[in-house]
Amino acid sequence: MIPIANGTFEIAPIHEKYAWRICDFVTVNTSRLKTYFPKTLTENLTPDLSTLFVDRKIKDFNSKTEFVFVIKNTIDRTVAGLVFVKNLDYSKKEAELAYCIGYQHEGIGITTMAVKEITDWSFREQGLKSLRIIVHKTNPASIRIAEKCGYSWKETLPKEHQPP
Repeated sequence: MIPIANGTFEIAPIHEKYAWRICDFVTVNTSRLKTYFPKTLTENLTPDLSTLFVDRKIKDFNSKTEFVFVIKNTIDRTVAGLVFVKNLDYSKKEAELAYCIGYQHEGIGITTMAVKEITDWSFREQGLKSLRIIVHKTNPASIRIAEKCGYSWKETLPKEHQPP
């Protein structure tokens, strides 16, 4: 567990016990996830799908091919968001960081704290030297989070995911 500075939330590696909670998180936040996280959304629309998703992500975590963390509320144990360290290239010591937060938790700094913690974890525990956050220009909140965490704009990627 990685506690987040405010004490009400913490970050934890994905675990079997989160399957139903991730399904709940995704279904409650369908409208916001369909734009920037359509694959995560479709992979978690039912408890059975979430169980398969979590099982696959645990295997990825253990094989160090992708890391998924849940941002969870320490009081009611709900999932407030997700953080992904993906597209790892250990030869170049780089990866991509992606994150999403539930609508009921946006704007209070939780995602910024989580991104800072997972950035530090990625450098310290995985030996990475470079992380990138790919954000679409229509997502100003995510751009602000990246900037607050010390990330800076480098280039436009025309072949990346385009929101509908």
